[in-house]
Amino acid sequence: MLHSQKDIEKCVISAADGDIGQVKDIYFDDHAWATRYLIVDTGRWLAERKVLISPIAINRLEWEANKLHVAITQEQVKHSPIIDTDKPVSRQHEVQYMGYYGYPNYWGGTGMWGNGMLPMGLYPGSAVLPGGNVALEQSNEQSAMADQANHRDDDPHLRSCQAVIGYHIHASDGEVGHVDGFLIDDESWAIRYLVINTSNWWVGHKVLIAPEQVSGVHWPDRTVTVDLSREAVKAAPAYDPAIELDR
Repeated sequence: MLHSQKDIEKCVISAADGDIGQVKDIYFDDHAWATRYLIVDTGRWLAERKVLISPIAINRLEWEANKLHVAITQEQVKHSPIIDTDKPVSRQHEVQYMGYYGYPNYWGGTGMWGNGMLPMGLYPGSAVLPGGNVALEQSNEQSAMADQANHRDDDPHLRSCQAVIGYHIHASDGEVGHVDGFLIDDESWAIRYLVINTSNWWVGHKVLIAPEQVSGVHWPDRTVTVDLSREAVKAAPAYDPAIELDR
């Protein structure tokens, strides 16, 4: 099922031993167009600290109750690496974060999440069978650590949804609107569509553009370039938030 980032930002993250806080923003990878972290405001219990929660930890969804359940504890979150969410998140930050929770790295593989397409496949023990090959598991862990070291200085291309909302859309023949939101798959946590508000050019109309049609996101001038004409954008599927989408 697809959900808007606005719906996700209404959700409370619930740990095994209590609520962690409310989602305030989302970091996405502008190469793979995948949600990498939810930025969560912990409120009073952790002195208003904002923490990162990976979709890897999410094990149950309660959309009607605006709750996302995670397989980690408040205690783990309390002692997790402190990362300033008001500044760009570096690959070093990610290596530290992933190492703390025992997650294998999601980058460097052939899929959206490591060598797979779903984040849950990276949760520790998710693919380990009772009586599994310990030597193989240790070898895989060592390989992951080496790969993390090799990619330590990479640009993770993490961007804030809140920051990108409002970016102007440049079609092949001129400006056509601005980014109004994102639709996110709640299984893979991939961004399936950008919601484009064409009111800058065509009043009162919102359309859906797939990330595959985006040729570039330009941070200095706050623009998104698409491989479409303005007429093609106008003819794109209209967005009605009252209609549920599954793809």
